[in-house]
Amino acid sequence: MSFRPSRRAKRLSITAAVVVALAAFNGPALYRFGSEQYHEYKINRPEYKAENGHWDFLDVPTDKKINAIHSSLLHTGKVLLIAGSGNNQKNFDAGKFESILWDPKANTYKKIPTPKDMFCSGHTQLGDGKLLVAGGTKQYEKLEGDVTKAGGLMVVHNENPDKPITLPAGTVFTGKKNGKTYVTKDPVLVEKAKKVFAKTGPNKGQFLRNEPGLGRIYVEARQSGKQYESGAQENYAIPSLTGNDARNTYGVAEKLALDKKDFQGIREAYEFDPETESYVPVDPMNEARWYPSLTTLKDGKVLATSGLDEIGQIVPGKDEIYNPKTKSWKYTGFERRLPTYPSLFLLDSGKLFYSGSNAGYGPADVGRDPGIWDLSNNRFQKLPGMSDPDQLETSATVMLPPAQDQKFMVIGGGGVGESEKSTEKTRLIDTKAANPSFKDGPSLDRGTRYPSASLMPDDSVLVTGGSEDYRGRGDSNILEARSYDPKSNSFKRLADPSVGRNYHSSSVLLPDGRVMIAGSDSLYSDKANTRPGVFEQRIEIYTPPYLYRDSRPKLSEGPKKIARGDSGTFKTQHASSIKTAKLMRPSSVTHMTDMDQRSIALDVKKSADGITVTVPENRSLVPSGYYMLFVTDDQGTPSEAVWVEVP
Repeated sequence: MSFRPSRRAKRLSITAAVVVALAAFNGPALYRFGSEQYHEYKINRPEYKAENGHWDFLDVPTDKKINAIHSSLLHTGKVLLIAGSGNNQKNFDAGKFESILWDPKANTYKKIPTPKDMFCSGHTQLGDGKLLVAGGTKQYEKLEGDVTKAGGLMVVHNENPDKPITLPAGTVFTGKKNGKTYVTKDPVLVEKAKKVFAKTGPNKGQFLRNEPGLGRIYVEARQSGKQYESGAQENYAIPSLTGNDARNTYGVAEKLALDKKDFQGIREAYEFDPETESYVPVDPMNEARWYPSLTTLKDGKVLATSGLDEIGQIVPGKDEIYNPKTKSWKYTGFERRLPTYPSLFLLDSGKLFYSGSNAGYGPADVGRDPGIWDLSNNRFQKLPGMSDPDQLETSATVMLPPAQDQKFMVIGGGGVGESEKSTEKTRLIDTKAANPSFKDGPSLDRGTRYPSASLMPDDSVLVTGGSEDYRGRGDSNILEARSYDPKSNSFKRLADPSVGRNYHSSSVLLPDGRVMIAGSDSLYSDKANTRPGVFEQRIEIYTPPYLYRDSRPKLSEGPKKIARGDSGTFKTQHASSIKTAKLMRPSSVTHMTDMDQRSIALDVKKSADGITVTVPENRSLVPSGYYMLFVTDDQGTPSEAVWVEVP
């Protein structure tokens, strides 16, 4: 393609020159106006776009604008944007849960009926092309001062080894000493007690005791007021039970108070079907989860980790696995305690790499160390060398291209919770090294929380947005974009976006090579932190420099499916200029967490009118699913993607 200045660009050029000249005589205000005009002219010049790329806003119809918190590219080429209640208490109270399906080719938008509040759920691509979405919001947080009824966690004990017991919603617990009563809003299943026998010694095999089965449930006082708070730990009877059930079943709770109550999670799970464009319910998880991570494993099953449970406490390491064939969940049988939204990547060995990146909740001293996790035996190898290890919250992690190298970059991050700390550092690690250790990569210009990072088809990484302080506090949004080149280990500044993006933002590579950036949830809208922030509903599209070149390669006829270890031939008129080919797994991202995206280099053989590509055999390197096949020419310009299924 070729570019000629439009009439608008010529007009801007003349206007800018005149205004800048007048500004010398008419003061700072006019000069600022002139500078804005000149900037507009500058960033729209073809030469500037070819060097730095360009940002545009999508023209989203008003009735289709949502608080886009979750973004996933589907194999139909459409993007599913999930808001759920959109971090909006009024929407939650009204049962208003939203999803939008955007078609980039037709630029059309479709509302998708959303059955549950999927705000802060986890999601991942499945091998059959569906999207698994699990967890979400049962209850919004209540800050101290807003809580009117004392409440908290009640741990229910069942000492009966013969049967579990289910307590219905509305069950009353009465303190054996303090006499205060609390009631449940939900049912709770309490497993049967476990018989414990001596394992060694002369009494080996002898019965020792019953280890109570446990159930966790949120309880609260029936009436409002501080006088209904409990003291220290207390045992609670259950008046509705009789006989052996009354003797064997009781509650234990620490202080039940009027302090802050965190968000509470749900168990519900769904598969989104791109063909029918609808959510299909599957079996619920064993644990309620809010802020969980879902990671695809080598066998196509999905690991669910972390999250806040139905009482607002972090799930105590009870990880579980989803089987797409049976649509059901099963506990792993071991525990691994991690903060919420942990970044866990499938390695080519079948093990998981945990970068330490996470999105928030959890103790500052539990599960924060990066390492390699072997699910076959629950062994965890800690990895040394991480700089600013106390600033991994709200960082982003990417598997650098090509995926065969098994190298990762951790970008920015901040201190635990609402800390003002943020780091400008990037950290690199080669997990295939004999003794893997982190080392610092090139730095960002400033400390950066919430950076978005997308793998690009030219083997670069687009890093954009973020904020220096927690949720953009103090007007600290970073309106910058840069490209990281893994070969030179360096950043290059690109065109600046128009909108600041921090918490609840995401970026997604599209099949045409552009990038969609959505969301942002600033805590305040002013530098003095006096005006509440408003969710950013505008969506930007970044067009990279490679799309402003004169031409790009194109693939036409070819197979829709290629098995691991097999090859596929695609027709093209540009075979002689094609240098590389890769499979790129589509993004499914929220809270800077995107473990799905990866770029897998393919062997390429050329003929006069086509190319033949071969898919690696390793199932852990190439998980089953749909991929975008990109080729690049000798200038590094990528084709538009062709979708290929790897069964």
